[in-house]
Amino acid sequence: MMEEAASRRIANMRVAASAERAPLSLHQRILADIEARILSGEWPPGYRVPFEHELTAQYGCSRMTVSKVLTQLAKAGLVARRRKAGTFVTRPHSQAALLEIHDIKAEAAALGGPYRFEIAGRRKCKITRADRERLEVPASTSALELTCRHFAGAQPFCLEERLINLTAVPEAENEPFSELSPGAWLVQRVPWTAAEHKIRATGADQRTAAALAIVEGSPCLVIERRTWRAIEPVTFVKLTYPAAAHELVARFAPSQMQEARRG
Repeated sequence: MMEEAASRRIANMRVAASAERAPLSLHQRILADIEARILSGEWPPGYRVPFEHELTAQYGCSRMTVSKVLTQLAKAGLVARRRKAGTFVTRPHSQAALLEIHDIKAEAAALGGPYRFEIAGRRKCKITRADRERLEVPASTSALELTCRHFAGAQPFCLEERLINLTAVPEAENEPFSELSPGAWLVQRVPWTAAEHKIRATGADQRTAAALAIVEGSPCLVIERRTWRAIEPVTFVKLTYPAAAHELVARFAPSQMQEARRG
């Protein structure tokens, strides 16, 4: 119930914030309306979305516009389109089912010693060209840029470099991140529907080495992650771990679609 209430508050905040922005195109307005109803819980899992001809009449638009909106929502995993039956709100997957996002605090605590974090850098900024590639947002978008160091005992455990899309999460601008680290705060406050991981190995540059208290050139494990809420990018984060103190473990299971094919 608490998660549903939080989702409802977030959706309502998003609708209110959208009213203050530049006018949306008809496509964007239909998309935002349907998405808000789904994320707020007004249209629960299993609810049949109005048929295309009903939405066409409601918004005074072409059927092609409505079809593109529903296709976009289906790609985001919010609805399922069934031939002749209609379009239905899907049951949301748990975050662990989509992609397990580990708690850095728990990872650090497993090494022994007290956990703590510190915000080493913070600024509100306009998205740069490089940032646009990471977040896939317009050039006019404002973002919150954060640098956070996580510690296991006295030793730096992870360097977190994060961009938060303030259009998607406006409340992050005034959040002090005094009790929860940025990643933990986002997991609690912003329900996400999709995520992408990129994992690579690299040598620590001078700045990273200083932040992690390691020798420049030391091997590091880098995880770059993007998350979305429906079609809206939420955050991009780069997590850098000293390779000697971290390993990545994943467990896989066949998807429901694969199981259905076998059956």
